[in-house]
Amino acid sequence: MQGTVDGFSYGLVTPLVAYFMACLGGALGLRCTTRSMLVAQSWRPGWLALGSAAIGSGIWTMHFVAMMGFTVRGTPIHYDKAMTFASLAVAIVMVGVGIFIVGYRGARGTALFTGGTITGLGIASMHYLGMASMSLDGKLEYNTVTVGISVAIAMAAATAALWAAGQVRGFLWSVGASLVMGLAVSGMHYTGMAALSVHLHGTSEPATGDSPASLLAPMLIGPLAFLLLAGVVVMFDPLMVMGKPAVVPVEHKPGIPAHTHVRHSARHLRFRPRRTVEHRVSRTPQNR
Repeated sequence: MQGTVDGFSYGLVTPLVAYFMACLGGALGLRCTTRSMLVAQSWRPGWLALGSAAIGSGIWTMHFVAMMGFTVRGTPIHYDKAMTFASLAVAIVMVGVGIFIVGYRGARGTALFTGGTITGLGIASMHYLGMASMSLDGKLEYNTVTVGISVAIAMAAATAALWAAGQVRGFLWSVGASLVMGLAVSGMHYTGMAALSVHLHGTSEPATGDSPASLLAPMLIGPLAFLLLAGVVVMFDPLMVMGKPAVVPVEHKPGIPAHTHVRHSARHLRFRPRRTVEHRVSRTPQNR
């Protein structure tokens, strides 16, 4: 028996909140990626790791906020907690691999394509692993073509967002990129949901059970708290707002020796005593 699927049981509330969470995670992650390109090598892994966690948490939170509005008539839905949090780990790790590639190799050419592809596959993997965490009296079936389209959307969105992060053109540029990324991630989610159909077994009596919102809300507390803390870190870092590198001489940067300036100053110190001595010697006969 074919089940009736409803992805908007709360109307536009869940899609709008989900889009906001995708934009928030994308904005924080892209700003952290941009920031990593403006600091010394020793600080870069920390910023890239923070960006990976922000984007991964953002898309994971977006997915399960959207799933709060997902119902199947005739059967309750339950979620396996271990697999649900495994999808979060997959998202952070795979997004992290893509971001680290771009952070160290630059947002261009092969590095951008590889990083965007891995990040997009991480987004898609999180989505379908999260869907696999659902437990209901039925079987989930997917349209292969629509699934392929959703994966392509995820890879294209990730590549475009990482390219924008590598441009380092200021705060508004990254905000625009995060809005596009949020739209693409949400589009990927609902495209993937459009590929879904549920075949009910009919082996159990129809029951209401717990609502998806009551099941998922406790799981979202941790990632939401992390996104808020990451937002505070970004807000109090001045370079995150300006998107411009600090004006620091090359000689004063960590790990770069300042030999050139010292040599010039030493030369000046050498010539001054010589000029003074020569000048005094030349004046001595005239005074006599």
